[in-house]
Amino acid sequence: MESTSGKHILAGFHAVNARLRTDPASIEVLYFDTTRRDARMQQLLARAAEAQVRCVAADARRLEGLSPEAPHQGVVAQASTRHAAGTVTHFEDLLNGVNPQTFLLVLDGVTDPRNLGACMRTAAAAGVDAVIVPRDRSASLTTVAAKAAAGAADSLALVTVTNLARAMKDMQDAGIWIVGAEMEATRSLYEVDLTGPRAWALGAEGSGLRRLTRERCDELVHIPMAPGMESLNVSVAAGVCLFEARRQRSAAAARAQA
Repeated sequence: MESTSGKHILAGFHAVNARLRTDPASIEVLYFDTTRRDARMQQLLARAAEAQVRCVAADARRLEGLSPEAPHQGVVAQASTRHAAGTVTHFEDLLNGVNPQTFLLVLDGVTDPRNLGACMRTAAAAGVDAVIVPRDRSASLTTVAAKAAAGAADSLALVTVTNLARAMKDMQDAGIWIVGAEMEATRSLYEVDLTGPRAWALGAEGSGLRRLTRERCDELVHIPMAPGMESLNVSVAAGVCLFEARRQRSAAAARAQA
């Protein structure tokens, strides 16, 4: 989802369909491959026509020129820049809205846009409110990342901060408990309370959390793994950690209603 002069390029069915659902008015033109006549394309074009989105037939060369980095599957949309609908857009707004259900994901040093997108998809599925990344040493929401997010980029805020360690301190001051995933940690993620205002902090596979980020966490835990395995891809680790938190939070909500 690269932005130039206030424009986004959305590539692939997931990304385009997500924008058609959440904000079709932001789509300025939708380019489609006329050689694709399958049901999936017909459904997308029908949804676009219903939303009065301008659709333009394009050949493969034009589509590849519009989306040179991400596979387009025969559909590319040019849209105006926007923030995810119904989500925070600034870090200060995030802190001002902290409540007992606040649930965040902090990514440190995740520079691969596909990993960023996959983490966003997982976070959206787990019910995370926002993903927080540092301005430096982090992937941004490019077309490749948006495609990997499979529509999550339009429902989940990506909040960029200048200094991650300082931002984590501000989160703690606002009442958020930060749990970091660390291979060498003594406690397992299954031994900690993940209810209440929580944030998971995850680093890139191999390098993990940077020292300052690791030291800023309130608690460090590891993901139990079979012997011989040392690390997981960050998006896989995010799935394990976030859905354990979701399980605990759902169980706590059920107990409260009983």
